Amino acid sequence: MFGRSRRKGNYAYTVARVKAKKSLLMKEEDYDKMLMMTVPEISRYISETGYSKEMTDLAGRLSGLNLLEHATYLNMAKVFSSILSSSAGELYNMVSAYLDKWDIWNLKVILRGKSYGLDAEGIREDLVPAGSLSAESLEKLISFDNDDDIIANFEKMTHMSFSQEVLAAYKASGNLGEIEDFLEKVHYERLFVSISPASRPSHLFLDYIKEEVDIKNFETILKLKAEGIYGEPVMKYIIAGGRRMDDRLLAILANAEDMGSVLSEASQLEFGEAIKEALETNDLRRAVSGLKRYERDKARKFSHLYPLSVIPVIDYMINKENEVRNIRVIARGTESGLDRETIKGLLVI
Repeated sequence: MFGRSRRKGNYAYTVARVKAKKSLLMKEEDYDKMLMMTVPEISRYISETGYSKEMTDLAGRLSGLNLLEHATYLNMAKVFSSILSSSAGELYNMVSAYLDKWDIWNLKVILRGKSYGLDAEGIREDLVPAGSLSAESLEKLISFDNDDDIIANFEKMTHMSFSQEVLAAYKASGNLGEIEDFLEKVHYERLFVSISPASRPSHLFLDYIKEEVDIKNFETILKLKAEGIYGEPVMKYIIAGGRRMDDRLLAILANAEDMGSVLSEASQLEFGEAIKEALETNDLRRAVSGLKRYERDKARKFSHLYPLSVIPVIDYMINKENEVRNIRVIARGTESGLDRETIKGLLVI
C-alpha cells in the first residue's frame, strides 16, 4: 500500500553511501576533456570513469552513440536501484516515490516505441529501470502488442489508476500527451503523500518538491509557447501544488504572447535570475539548462544544511542525472557537429 512508513529511515547508512558515490561523479574538467573528443573517444573515456561494466556488457550488440546512451542510462538505473534497496522505513518511502518518475518514463518510452513501430530492442535502449518496475516487468510490458494491455498491466504493477476520461481522450486523439500529462500529475500527488512534514528536513524536502513543480510548470509553459500555444489550453498541463506560482501567475504566464512579458513575470521568482539571459535571447534550450542548474544548486544547499535526511540522497540523484545528461549532450552535440561553446552552454555544471 502506497503511503508513509511509520518507521524512521536508515539515514546515516544511506547518506554515507551516496556521499561516497558523489565523490566519484565527473567534474567540470572531465567535461572539458570530452568536449575535445570524438564520440568513440568519449565512449572510451567514460569506460574509464565509472561506466566500464555497462559499456563492456553492451558492446557486443550496440555501437557508437547508441552504445554510449544505453550504457549511461543502464548505469544510472543500477545506481538508483542500489540506493533504493539499501534504504529503509520512511526514507525508502520517499526515495521510492521520487523514483516513480522512471516508471512513468518507461511507460512513455514503451508506448511511443510501439506507436513508431520500434522492435523490442529499439525500445529497450531508452528504458531506465530505476523505479519500482523491474527489468522483468518492463519486458512483460514490451511483450504486449496493444496499448490497452500495456496500460492495464502497468496499472496493476504500479497501482496507478488511469481515469476513464484520460483513456477516452487518448483513444479518441491518439495523442500520448494525454497519458503523459496525467501520469506527471499522479507522480507528484504520490510524492507529496510520501513526505511527512513533521521534521524540519522533511518539511524542506516538501518545499523543494513544490519548487520543482514550479520549475516543471514554468518549463511546460515555455515549451508550449515555443509551439505557439497560449492561454487556456496551456492550463490543462499545469501540475498542482507548486510553492510560489499560484493560479493567477500561471495564467499570466500562459497568456503572455512574448518573452518580454514572461521575463518580467519570471523576475519575481527565485529561479528568475538563473534563466534571465536565456529568456532575453529566446533560447529555450539554455533556459531549460538554467532551470536544471538552479534545481541542482538548491538541492546541494539543502543537503549541506541537513546532512542526515533524504535531501542528500535526492541531491546525489539529481547530480547523477545531470552527469548522464551532460555525457549525452556532449556526445549528441559532437555527433551533430555543434561547436564546443554551444554544447558547453547546454551542460549543467
